[in-house]
Amino acid sequence: MVDAGLIVLASFISPFQIERESAKETIGPERFFEVFVDTPLSVAEQRDPTGLYKKARRGELKNFTGAIPPYEVPVLPDIRIDSTSSSTLDAAGQIIRHLLERGIIR
Repeated sequence: MVDAGLIVLASFISPFQIERESAKETIGPERFFEVFVDTPLSVAEQRDPTGLYKKARRGELKNFTGAIPPYEVPVLPDIRIDSTSSSTLDAAGQIIRHLLERGIIR
């Protein structure tokens, strides 16, 4: 889809720096932007409407990424969104500004 000129957003928890670097190499550093939505684990657990964090804590979900360490915090993400102080609209604005600055959109 990137080769067709589309902007592709992929949202997932990637706990290891090496995995993120691999994705960057595959996609190409000029077309890959790492967005780190920085949310403390306690806040993520509070916001969890599905109860998955509670299940992970009880051992019902093995290797639940984010709840069970390790998680390597991105060293130099292109964008860091502090979800405890940014609204969804603010976060979207950060991403749009980044795309504008990089000339991806006008």
